[in-house]
Amino acid sequence: MDLSKEDRIPPFVEELIGTLGVHAQYVLHGNIRDLHLVRRRGREEFHSLLDVLWNPLRRKGYQALVLCDQVSGFRVAQVGEGDVQAAVAELLQGPGDFPGQTAAQRQAAVEQVRNITNGWARQRDEMVRDGRRLRPLRVALVIDHASRLLTDPSRLTPDERDFFLACLKLAHEARTLVPRTGSAVVPKGPGLFNPVIWLAEGERDVPAWLVSGSERIRAVAVPEPDADERTTMAGLLHQRYERYAGHGARDGSAAPAPPADVPASTPSAPAATVSAAASAAFAAASATVPAVPAGVDAEETARAVGAFARAASGLSLRAMEESVKLARSRGLPFAAMPDAVRIYRLGVEKNPWSRGEIRQRILRGEDPRNERSIPSRVLGQEAAVAMTLDILKRAALGLSGAQATSPGHRPRGVLFFAGPTGTGKTELAKAVASVLFDSDQAYLRFDMSEFSAAHSADRLVGAPPGYVGYEAGGELTSAVRENPFRVVLFDEIEKADKGILDKFLQVLEDGRLTDGQGVTTYFSECVLIFTSNLGVQRTDPGTGEREWIVAPGTPYKELETTVRDNVKKHFEQVIGRPELMNRIGGNVVVFDFISDDVAEQIFDLQVRNIQRQLAQGHRLVLRIEDKARRELLEHCTRDKWNGGRGIGMVLETHLINPLARALFAAPELGPGTTVVVTDVREDDSGRVDARVVLKEGNAVDGGSRLG
Repeated sequence: MDLSKEDRIPPFVEELIGTLGVHAQYVLHGNIRDLHLVRRRGREEFHSLLDVLWNPLRRKGYQALVLCDQVSGFRVAQVGEGDVQAAVAELLQGPGDFPGQTAAQRQAAVEQVRNITNGWARQRDEMVRDGRRLRPLRVALVIDHASRLLTDPSRLTPDERDFFLACLKLAHEARTLVPRTGSAVVPKGPGLFNPVIWLAEGERDVPAWLVSGSERIRAVAVPEPDADERTTMAGLLHQRYERYAGHGARDGSAAPAPPADVPASTPSAPAATVSAAASAAFAAASATVPAVPAGVDAEETARAVGAFARAASGLSLRAMEESVKLARSRGLPFAAMPDAVRIYRLGVEKNPWSRGEIRQRILRGEDPRNERSIPSRVLGQEAAVAMTLDILKRAALGLSGAQATSPGHRPRGVLFFAGPTGTGKTELAKAVASVLFDSDQAYLRFDMSEFSAAHSADRLVGAPPGYVGYEAGGELTSAVRENPFRVVLFDEIEKADKGILDKFLQVLEDGRLTDGQGVTTYFSECVLIFTSNLGVQRTDPGTGEREWIVAPGTPYKELETTVRDNVKKHFEQVIGRPELMNRIGGNVVVFDFISDDVAEQIFDLQVRNIQRQLAQGHRLVLRIEDKARRELLEHCTRDKWNGGRGIGMVLETHLINPLARALFAAPELGPGTTVVVTDVREDDSGRVDARVVLKEGNAVDGGSRLG
C-alpha cells in the first residue's frame, strides 16, 4: 500500500505521524482490531491497523516495524528496502520473552525496547561497511495485546509496576533520530523518535500514570466506523462479492472461494497484515470488477449496499467483512446481507419474525372465540388489548421505528403498561409472549423492586472487572444472548434505581447493551414491556400521604389522559429522565379499572379454577349454591381498587380457607365426594366464613357448576 501526498489515511494515524517529533510512546486504544479505510490513487481500500501504520511511517524514512507480544516475543512485521530485514532480525536475536517471568527476563525485555528506541545505536556504531560506521536504524515498535499485560490496572504487582516504570523512564530518556529515506539521503527537518506504540482495548488498560505522568507519551483513540465509512465498506465488499462470486450469486447460488493469492484478514490480531503484493492483488481484482450497468442494476446495487450499511450499524468493518464471508458460505445473495448480519449478531439462523406463522398466531391471538387469545385472557381491557395488538402487528412487519431515517436495531416492540393495580398488566405481558413465541419460556420477568439500590444495575448487565460477581455476567444480558427471541417484562419500573433507567436508554435507542465483560447483547428481536402503577396515585406535598388521582367509574378517555400526563410528569420532573419518556413515545398503554360485569366474569373464572384444582388434585366436586354465590360475589367485588387480584385475595380467605378447614377435618373422604358451599356469612367482628357440606356421591360434571 504505497501512499502519496494526495492519498488519505485515518485521522488517528495522521495524529500519530504528525507528532513523532514530540512523543516517544503512544497508547492506541479503542477499535484496534478493525480494518481501516484509506484512499489510495483515488480509490478507497481497507487494510489492517499495522498496514495503515506502516506505510506512512515508511514515507517518513522508517526502515522496519517490529511487533512484540507475550506469546511470540519480538519479531519483524514490516521492512522497507534493502537488507534491513536481515539486519533487524540479527539485532533482535537473544532472549525473546516479553515482558518475561523473572527479573532477568524483564530486564532483558526492557533493554531490547531501549535498543529499539535508539535504533541499536551502540551496536550499529561498532559495525563498519564500506569504511563507514553504520547509522542507527529508524524502527517503530508495536506492543500488541497491551491490555493483557496487567492482571488489574488499578492494583499493580511490584513486578508490573517496575516494568511500566522502566518503560516510562525510557520515554523520558529517548532521543530523536535524524530522519532518513531509503536512498540514505538525510533530509533537512526535525528529528523523530523511534516510537513505542502500545495497542490496548481501553485507555485505562495500562496504568493511568503512564499516560498522565509524561508529556512524552500520548493516548490516541481509534474510533468506531461511522455511517459513511460503513457505506463505503459495503460498496467495497459488494465489489469483492461480485468479483469472487460472479453475478450468478444474485440468484442465491453459493460463491466460490477467493483466489489463493488474495489473503483473508485474520480477525484476532492486527498483526495479520496485508502485504504489498496482496494489496496489489486485491486492487487488481477490484479494478477488474465489471462496471455495474446503469438503470435498474445500479439502483438495485445502491439499495443493497445501503441496506447492508444500515443493517451493520454498530458493527466494525471487520465484522462486515466476516458477515460477507458468512453470506457466501450460506449461498446468500448480496441483497440478503441484512439477514447475514442478523445471523452474525445473534448466532442463530431462525427468525420467527420473518415467518408467516407469527402473523397467523397474532390473528388467532386477537380472536375472542379462541380461549387462549389475548381478549379471553385479559378481560375488560378492550382499548389496552387493541393498542397492544396494533404494536405487535407493527413489530411482526418490521415497521417499528420505520419513520426514522435510520431505525437501527431497536427492539421489535416496546410497550409501557400503566394503570391501576390488578387490572391485567402482567397477564397481558404473559399473553403477548404466548401469542408471539408460543411458549411461556419466552417470557422473562424482572421485578424492578429488587433493583432499587444504586449497585443493582450490576445484576442486569454484570459487575465491572474486579468486583464480586464479575465472572457470572448479567442476568438480563445472559438470558437474552441465550434466547434472543423473548418478551422481557420489567415489572413496576418506577421502583428501579435511576442508574438502571439509564441502561434502558441505550436499549431503547440502539437495541444493545454491553455487559461488564465487554460482551455486547442485542435486543433487536425482543419485545420489551414495562409495567407501572404511575399516574393513578400521587404524594400529597403537604401531608406526604399517597392519594388517588383517578377512581373506579372514571370515563376511560379521562382516565387515559390523566394517567399519560402523570407518567410523563414523573419521568420529566420527578426523576429527570425526559429522554426515556421520549423514547417510549406513544407506546404507553393505559389500563382501566374493572367494571361490575368484568368483575363478575373474573369471579366466575377464578371459581372455576378452584373447582378444576379440586377435581384434578383430589377428585372432589365443588358446588356453590345460588345464595352463597351471590353473597360471595358481593364480598369479592365490593372493592374495585385492587382489581382482579383483589377478587382472588378475597376468594382465598372467604372460600379456599373454609374449604381447606373442612377437607382437612375429613381425611376419609373418597373420590367423587361433592363439596357444597351453602352459605356465606359475616359475623359481628367482620370475619366472613362459608358453610361447607360434604356429600358422598359420584363426580359426574367434574365440578363445573357454580350454583
